Amino acid sequence: MIKATAKLLIALNGNAKKSQIAAGFAWGLLLGLVPTGAFWIALFIITFFFNHNHGAKIFGMAFIKLLMIIPGPNQLPLIPQAIDTLGFYILNIDSLKPVFTSMYNMPFVPFTKFNNTLVAGGIICGVLLWFPSFFLFMYLIPVYRNKVAPKIRDSKFVQKITKFPLLSMIDKAMKGV
Repeated sequence: MIKATAKLLIALNGNAKKSQIAAGFAWGLLLGLVPTGAFWIALFIITFFFNHNHGAKIFGMAFIKLLMIIPGPNQLPLIPQAIDTLGFYILNIDSLKPVFTSMYNMPFVPFTKFNNTLVAGGIICGVLLWFPSFFLFMYLIPVYRNKVAPKIRDSKFVQKITKFPLLSMIDKAMKGV
Protein backbone atom coordinates (compact mmCIF):
# COMPACT_ATOMS: atom_id res chain seq x y z
CA MET A 1 0.00 0.00 0.00
CA ILE A 2 2.89 2.36 0.77
CA LYS A 3 4.48 1.69 -2.61
CA ALA A 4 1.15 2.32 -4.39
CA THR A 5 0.66 5.57 -2.46
CA ALA A 6 4.19 6.69 -3.36
CA LYS A 7 3.54 5.91 -7.04
CA LEU A 8 0.29 7.85 -6.86
CA LEU A 9 1.98 10.89 -5.28
CA ILE A 10 4.73 10.82 -7.89
CA ALA A 11 2.14 10.59 -10.67
CA LEU A 12 -0.01 13.38 -9.20
CA ASN A 13 2.96 15.70 -8.74
CA GLY A 14 4.76 14.63 -11.89
CA ASN A 15 4.05 14.69 -15.57
CA ALA A 16 1.73 11.67 -15.68
CA LYS A 17 -1.31 12.14 -17.87
CA LYS A 18 -4.33 13.12 -15.87
CA SER A 19 -6.46 10.72 -17.95
CA GLN A 20 -4.36 7.76 -16.79
CA ILE A 21 -4.63 8.81 -13.15
CA ALA A 22 -8.38 9.41 -13.49
CA ALA A 23 -8.82 6.01 -15.14
CA GLY A 24 -6.91 4.43 -12.27
CA PHE A 25 -9.26 5.98 -9.73
CA ALA A 26 -12.28 4.88 -11.78
CA TRP A 27 -11.00 1.29 -11.94
CA GLY A 28 -10.37 1.46 -8.19
CA LEU A 29 -13.96 2.53 -7.65
CA LEU A 30 -15.26 -0.38 -9.71
CA LEU A 31 -13.00 -2.90 -7.97
CA GLY A 32 -13.86 -1.45 -4.57
CA LEU A 33 -17.58 -1.88 -5.08
CA VAL A 34 -17.39 -5.51 -6.24
CA PRO A 35 -16.97 -8.05 -3.41
CA THR A 36 -13.80 -10.13 -3.49
CA GLY A 37 -14.28 -13.42 -5.29
CA ALA A 38 -13.78 -15.11 -8.65
CA PHE A 39 -15.40 -12.23 -10.57
CA TRP A 40 -13.28 -9.68 -8.73
CA ILE A 41 -10.10 -11.59 -9.55
CA ALA A 42 -11.06 -11.82 -13.23
CA LEU A 43 -11.90 -8.10 -13.29
CA PHE A 44 -8.62 -7.24 -11.55
CA ILE A 45 -6.66 -9.20 -14.15
CA ILE A 46 -8.60 -7.52 -16.97
CA THR A 47 -7.62 -4.09 -15.65
CA PHE A 48 -3.98 -4.78 -16.50
CA PHE A 49 -4.85 -4.76 -20.20
CA PHE A 50 -5.83 -1.08 -19.97
CA ASN A 51 -3.54 1.92 -19.72
CA HIS A 52 -4.03 3.57 -16.32
CA ASN A 53 -2.14 4.43 -13.15
CA HIS A 54 -2.00 1.33 -10.95
CA GLY A 55 -1.17 3.32 -7.83
CA ALA A 56 -4.36 5.33 -8.26
CA LYS A 57 -6.29 2.09 -8.81
CA ILE A 58 -4.96 0.51 -5.60
CA PHE A 59 -5.46 3.71 -3.60
CA GLY A 60 -9.01 4.21 -4.95
CA MET A 61 -9.91 0.59 -4.30
CA ALA A 62 -8.61 0.73 -0.72
CA PHE A 63 -10.49 3.98 -0.09
CA ILE A 64 -13.78 2.52 -1.38
CA LYS A 65 -13.27 -0.71 0.61
CA LEU A 66 -12.80 1.44 3.75
CA LEU A 67 -15.97 3.38 2.95
CA MET A 68 -17.81 0.07 2.65
CA ILE A 69 -17.42 -0.61 6.38
CA ILE A 70 -18.79 2.74 7.65
CA PRO A 71 -21.99 1.99 9.56
CA GLY A 72 -25.28 3.66 8.78
CA PRO A 73 -28.06 4.66 11.19
CA ASN A 74 -28.98 1.04 11.98
CA GLN A 75 -25.33 0.04 12.64
CA LEU A 76 -25.09 -1.90 9.35
CA PRO A 77 -22.68 -0.73 6.63
CA LEU A 78 -24.46 1.92 4.56
CA ILE A 79 -22.95 1.46 1.08
CA PRO A 80 -23.32 -2.35 0.99
CA GLN A 81 -27.00 -1.95 1.92
CA ALA A 82 -27.56 0.28 -1.11
CA ILE A 83 -25.58 -2.05 -3.37
CA ASP A 84 -27.49 -5.06 -2.05
CA THR A 85 -30.82 -3.34 -2.75
CA LEU A 86 -29.71 -2.46 -6.28
CA GLY A 87 -28.51 -6.02 -6.88
CA PHE A 88 -31.78 -7.46 -5.60
CA TYR A 89 -33.70 -5.17 -7.94
CA ILE A 90 -31.52 -6.12 -10.95
CA LEU A 91 -31.69 -9.86 -10.25
CA ASN A 92 -35.48 -9.73 -9.94
CA ILE A 93 -36.25 -8.02 -13.24
CA ASP A 94 -38.54 -10.48 -15.00
CA SER A 95 -37.20 -9.80 -18.48
CA LEU A 96 -33.62 -10.61 -17.35
CA LYS A 97 -34.42 -13.87 -15.54
CA PRO A 98 -33.96 -16.06 -18.68
CA VAL A 99 -30.54 -14.45 -19.22
CA PHE A 100 -29.51 -15.14 -15.64
CA THR A 101 -30.81 -18.71 -15.87
CA SER A 102 -28.81 -19.41 -19.03
CA MET A 103 -25.71 -17.81 -17.45
CA TYR A 104 -26.13 -19.99 -14.38
CA ASN A 105 -26.25 -23.11 -16.57
CA MET A 106 -23.00 -22.20 -18.38
CA PRO A 107 -19.75 -23.85 -17.27
CA PHE A 108 -17.61 -21.81 -14.83
CA VAL A 109 -19.95 -18.77 -14.87
CA PRO A 110 -21.67 -19.73 -11.58
CA PHE A 111 -18.27 -19.52 -9.86
CA THR A 112 -18.35 -15.73 -10.41
CA LYS A 113 -21.39 -15.59 -8.08
CA PHE A 114 -23.05 -13.11 -10.43
CA ASN A 115 -26.39 -14.11 -8.90
CA ASN A 116 -25.36 -12.74 -5.49
CA THR A 117 -27.10 -9.43 -4.82
CA LEU A 118 -23.87 -7.76 -3.61
CA VAL A 119 -21.93 -8.88 -6.69
CA ALA A 120 -24.67 -7.88 -9.14
CA GLY A 121 -25.24 -4.54 -7.39
CA GLY A 122 -21.51 -3.83 -7.16
CA ILE A 123 -21.01 -4.52 -10.86
CA ILE A 124 -23.94 -2.35 -11.93
CA CYS A 125 -23.08 0.46 -9.51
CA GLY A 126 -19.39 0.38 -10.47
CA VAL A 127 -20.12 0.41 -14.20
CA LEU A 128 -22.63 3.25 -13.80
CA LEU A 129 -20.20 5.32 -11.72
CA TRP A 130 -17.09 4.62 -13.82
CA PHE A 131 -17.49 7.49 -16.31
CA PRO A 132 -18.75 10.09 -13.80
CA SER A 133 -15.82 9.32 -11.48
CA PHE A 134 -13.40 9.43 -14.44
CA PHE A 135 -14.59 12.90 -15.44
CA LEU A 136 -14.67 14.07 -11.81
CA PHE A 137 -11.01 13.14 -11.37
CA MET A 138 -10.15 14.65 -14.76
CA TYR A 139 -11.42 17.91 -13.25
CA LEU A 140 -9.90 17.44 -9.75
CA ILE A 141 -6.36 16.50 -10.80
CA PRO A 142 -5.51 19.92 -12.36
CA VAL A 143 -7.11 21.62 -9.36
CA TYR A 144 -4.81 19.59 -7.09
CA ARG A 145 -1.74 20.23 -9.25
CA ASN A 146 -2.31 23.97 -9.59
CA LYS A 147 -3.76 24.97 -6.23
CA VAL A 148 -3.38 22.33 -3.51
CA ALA A 149 0.10 20.87 -4.18
CA PRO A 150 1.95 24.23 -4.10
CA LYS A 151 0.30 25.11 -0.78
CA ILE A 152 1.27 21.75 0.70
CA ARG A 153 4.85 22.03 -0.59
CA ASP A 154 5.22 25.56 0.83
CA SER A 155 3.72 24.72 4.24
CA LYS A 156 5.92 24.98 7.32
CA PHE A 157 5.29 21.34 8.25
CA VAL A 158 6.57 20.02 4.91
CA GLN A 159 9.53 22.40 5.03
CA LYS A 160 10.49 21.01 8.46
CA ILE A 161 10.10 17.32 7.65
CA THR A 162 12.09 17.61 4.42
CA LYS A 163 15.12 18.54 6.50
CA PHE A 164 15.41 14.90 7.63
CA PRO A 165 17.92 13.07 5.39
CA LEU A 166 15.64 10.26 4.16
CA LEU A 167 12.69 12.54 3.53
CA SER A 168 14.87 15.10 1.76
CA MET A 169 16.02 12.37 -0.65
CA ILE A 170 12.40 11.47 -1.35
CA ASP A 171 11.55 15.14 -1.84
CA LYS A 172 14.45 15.58 -4.30
CA ALA A 173 13.32 12.48 -6.18
CA MET A 174 9.77 13.85 -6.43
CA LYS A 175 11.04 17.24 -7.61
CA GLY A 176 13.15 15.54 -10.25
CA VAL A 177 10.15 13.76 -11.75
